[in-house]
Amino acid sequence: MSIFNYQEAFDFVPPEHRVTMGEGNTSLIRSHRIGPAAGLQNLWLKLENCNPSGSYKDRFAASAVSHMVAAGQRHCVATSSGNTGSALAAYCAAAGIKCDIAICEAAPTGKLKQMMAYGANIFRVRGFGLDPDVTISVFDKLNEMAAAPDASLQVSAFAFSPLGMGGVRSMSYELAEQAETPIDRVFVPAGGGGLTLAVAEGFQQLAAAGKIARSPRIECVQPVGNNTMAGPLRDGLEIGQQVECTSDISGLQVPTRIDGDAVIEACRASGGTGHLLEDAEIRKVYHRLLAEEGIYCEPAGAVAVAAAIRAAPDIGENENVVCLVTGSGFKDPESVDRILGGEDCPMIDAADIGK
Repeated sequence: MSIFNYQEAFDFVPPEHRVTMGEGNTSLIRSHRIGPAAGLQNLWLKLENCNPSGSYKDRFAASAVSHMVAAGQRHCVATSSGNTGSALAAYCAAAGIKCDIAICEAAPTGKLKQMMAYGANIFRVRGFGLDPDVTISVFDKLNEMAAAPDASLQVSAFAFSPLGMGGVRSMSYELAEQAETPIDRVFVPAGGGGLTLAVAEGFQQLAAAGKIARSPRIECVQPVGNNTMAGPLRDGLEIGQQVECTSDISGLQVPTRIDGDAVIEACRASGGTGHLLEDAEIRKVYHRLLAEEGIYCEPAGAVAVAAAIRAAPDIGENENVVCLVTGSGFKDPESVDRILGGEDCPMIDAADIGK
């Protein structure tokens, strides 16, 4: 029997209510150059940038919108730093559901245009995603909007949308099935912590059911400028902390704890720890993923790989290490422009080709 059962990802939503666009079942590939250069011969990359709307958040949106359809809800109220909004906008479009999304101030234009193209009503809020007090105020307003009987607040966090986050656990089911040998560590980028918690819970469920011998170590990775849980986890604390976000890594700008406390508990139980990286180091590895691996991701998709490189001296030579590449580079054209330094493709005549 297959380890992965997509029915579990939908938490038993009846088939007639499921809204799916072929999300999941993304590739797991061995690193060609970055891993060997760091002494990690078994470094694997989970390419979540290949999902329909370009990020792992499609797993969340498929489950969340399916549950809304099953409940007869026709109005999605959401908050996003980019990828959640893109995914929800796409799946709401497919389901014919109205979608209103409050957007973090620093969201890239590529993600904003994607949401608008799907027909979502979006509004970017000054200070949202950077100032914790503004962030709390936004959630209060959204909860008021979602109080209507036909509405539902969808945020990619267990604290707000546990049914939707059930779909994200499917990543662990896939990894357990795809891996040639048991996985030792999974490095996961964290903003609010929902992805990290979903991956940890997915492996815990598989181990409890006897489908794998043990859970891998779940390694929580954050930018230094959004240290809500990785630092406290590493330092032996039990709960996360609220911060004022100074990181410019889109998708990981979540200054409140949200799922952070549960992440700390779950990662520690797996034997994992927290990792903090400067934005400059993340962007350096982001460039390497493009130039050395041919993976067109956004900077947040490079965070896990950057942490694995940093931790390489403490990782056993034969350990199987998985890094989650979470979103597509097409979503953040500004970051690509930064790498290119404003350089544009030259125009030449046909006769000059090869000169």
